[in-house]
Amino acid sequence: MTTTLPIPDPLASPDRPRGRAPLAALAGLLAALVALGAGELVAGLVGPASSPVVAVGDAVIALTPEPVTAFAIETFGRADKVALVVGTLLLVGAYALLVGVLGLRDRRLGVLGVLVLGAVGALAAVTRPAGEAVDALPSLAAAVAGVLVLLALLAPLGRSRAVVDGDPDGGALDRRRFVVTGAVAVGAAAVAGGGGRLLQRRTEVTSLRAGVELPVPASPAPPLPAGADLAAEVEGLTPLVTRNGAFYRIDTALVAPRIRPADYRLEMTGMFDAPRSYTLDDLLGRPDVIERDITLTCVSNEVGGALAGSARWLGVPLAALLRENGIRPASDQLLCRSQDGMTIGTPTRSALEVEDAMLAFGMNGEPLPVVHGFPVRMVIPGLYGYVSACKWLTRIEATTFDAVDAFWVKRDWAVEGPITIASRIDTPEMLREFPAGPRAVAGVAWAQTRGIARVEVRVDDGDWVEARLSPALDADVWRQWVLVHDFAPGRHVVTVRATSTDGEVQTDERAAPFPAGASGWHSVEVLAG
Repeated sequence: MTTTLPIPDPLASPDRPRGRAPLAALAGLLAALVALGAGELVAGLVGPASSPVVAVGDAVIALTPEPVTAFAIETFGRADKVALVVGTLLLVGAYALLVGVLGLRDRRLGVLGVLVLGAVGALAAVTRPAGEAVDALPSLAAAVAGVLVLLALLAPLGRSRAVVDGDPDGGALDRRRFVVTGAVAVGAAAVAGGGGRLLQRRTEVTSLRAGVELPVPASPAPPLPAGADLAAEVEGLTPLVTRNGAFYRIDTALVAPRIRPADYRLEMTGMFDAPRSYTLDDLLGRPDVIERDITLTCVSNEVGGALAGSARWLGVPLAALLRENGIRPASDQLLCRSQDGMTIGTPTRSALEVEDAMLAFGMNGEPLPVVHGFPVRMVIPGLYGYVSACKWLTRIEATTFDAVDAFWVKRDWAVEGPITIASRIDTPEMLREFPAGPRAVAGVAWAQTRGIARVEVRVDDGDWVEARLSPALDADVWRQWVLVHDFAPGRHVVTVRATSTDGEVQTDERAAPFPAGASGWHSVEVLAG
């Protein structure tokens, strides 16, 4: 008679029998889900920006090296914040899987792992520029919920090494109890997370924004002349005016600040003789409201990039506001602070001398959208947004560049940020195939405060040919251009360059956006069949 002996499993250990490690990892993941749900629930009471995911995401944005930030903007564009949130959740998920496995071996390690994650979230929340001690509560609540759920889910998997004494199985494995507890955890995570989202709706200002009545400007923008928008005749050409929903958004706020119109205050501080504060009604009721068409550009915009847009802005002249507060000549910087603590350093000279610099509260005929700075933002033509377009503006401090560095200057971006002359080919797109023969080449060009005088297009190594421009509007608005070219069959490289009204020809010298904005001619390669 032959006796068959069982073959030992090398992956099994006295305190981790087969099948328990995957369940432990799942326990860690479920505990993390409940923790995040609990954090969202408490954040619904404290404020959306205190959410653990948002707080950690904001900290990641602040600490990320500039090349990585530029890569994210270039790669993900308007979806950069979504990518950051997804990336953060994936990292938390991977960490939670590890915590679960460690907790199976030793409950103390699992508890410690959860507490560390909670501490990171709390620290990120309270150290935000606008952070307060109460902002730590969501992360602390998340940590407590995570510990309780992790211990509850690990209990059916047996005892940990820390308490096993001579039991080769580490205690009985109760799969049914694990499944039931896990299902309860999933339900709790859904209820807590959903409840948090519902509570956070208390901070929504959509209906309040819709109730803001914009004033009739004392100095309105001129109506657009007939045929001003060439996009009506050229498919693929960027519209002259960018609708609000399509306007680019680049900022560091994972959650756009929600400011109730009745609570809004703009505080003037620093080097003023008679500083005061303004309510939204104060600004709306001023007799000097202006309306202007202005193109804005992000300094992160690559050559040929889409981080630029034109809108009709409504607001009050910035220079008048500064002078009535008695701004002192010694001030060469306005340190503008957003509701979320972001700081933008604006040259005082530009704020005083650029004719259409304003504090805007209207965009394309409606109150500012929340994501674009409601209720008030700054707009200064001719400067990149990182030094001129502070959104959710709550304070203007008159100071000097020697005294303080704003957020982006601390990250080694240029101090003043004047916009360089630029032009872009919208159609045909890169690597586009189309039938040989006549075809419109079209795009936009801008040189804010100076205006565009000429746009030229070159196909392959041919001569530069002047394109037709859209009717001239304000110098602060981009101009569309169109050139019909007869393409021979084959591959072609199309290049564009612009000339400003003061005679500056766009340089072909290529430069990356960092630290002072991109430069160079935009080219596309196309195939005519």
